[in-house]
Amino acid sequence: MNIGRHSLFRVAAPFLHNLRRSSLFPPRTDVMLPPKTFQDSVALVTGGGTGLGKAMSTTLSTLGATVAIMSRKLDVLEKTAEEISSKTGNKVYPFQVDVRDPKAIASAVDRLVDAVGLPSVVINNAAGNFVSPTERLSPNAVKTVLEIVLHGTAYVTLDVGKRLIKAGQGASFLSIIATYTTSGSGFVVPSAAGKAGVEALTKSLASEWGRYGMRFNCIAPGPIITKGAFSRLDPTGELRERFKGRIPVGRFGDTAEIANLASYLVSDYANWLTGHTVVLDGGELAYSSGEFNAMTEVPEEKWDALETMIRQVKGS
Repeated sequence: MNIGRHSLFRVAAPFLHNLRRSSLFPPRTDVMLPPKTFQDSVALVTGGGTGLGKAMSTTLSTLGATVAIMSRKLDVLEKTAEEISSKTGNKVYPFQVDVRDPKAIASAVDRLVDAVGLPSVVINNAAGNFVSPTERLSPNAVKTVLEIVLHGTAYVTLDVGKRLIKAGQGASFLSIIATYTTSGSGFVVPSAAGKAGVEALTKSLASEWGRYGMRFNCIAPGPIITKGAFSRLDPTGELRERFKGRIPVGRFGDTAEIANLASYLVSDYANWLTGHTVVLDGGELAYSSGEFNAMTEVPEEKWDALETMIRQVKGS
């Protein structure tokens, strides 16, 4: 009996299978936590002008926080701050900062403290990434990504953390990393190295600075369609359906899902959670880790033939 390699798996496009699965797992985009969860709290979000940063900032502001957003583009920040404030009624402060510059970070935090006080929530979301064969990378390309991802996170964390220690104030820190920090990934090597460093930094400080009333956690998101990320990681759009086919729930994530998880992790509801990475990826990491998981695409009618072939195997 011959069921060749090409006839074993479904020949139909994966789109319909993804559609069926995703209908069973629709995203919830409403705000999860109770209103006023962050009333009288100050939250600092790097990379807060767009994408995931904007979504997290919006949710925190909706829940009562005074939010400060940081990135390099002031016009984008000002537009986002106005948009969020008009929606939530709470003040959002835009600060133009390159997280690679410790002096710029210190100056911005000085202004934030003068305006509203020290933050009790810090979300390190600023990132830099693009796809490229590693042999094509220049030293400056590697340096830029590592400085934004790893050094920037360290600079923000150290600047705010030292102030908190001096003031005797606690806080919750959250960093946005990636699912490939544990496995590594080709074609995004500087990002993988940088985010792995952020994860190590997070877990290390969770142990060392817990005595100061600080918690540290990470979120490792799966694929989420945002303009900034996907324009550099999938500029032609050809990889999206392939990515989606590796996600057991059959769809990409929604920024609101990350925002809800982030708001929980930095809230008092998660006060016993520190030193961990929470993976939110629709099951993609688990699927990619199993050698035989692609056999979900074997049609039911093929399994009878496979079972017959297996039973015919003699000996060990």
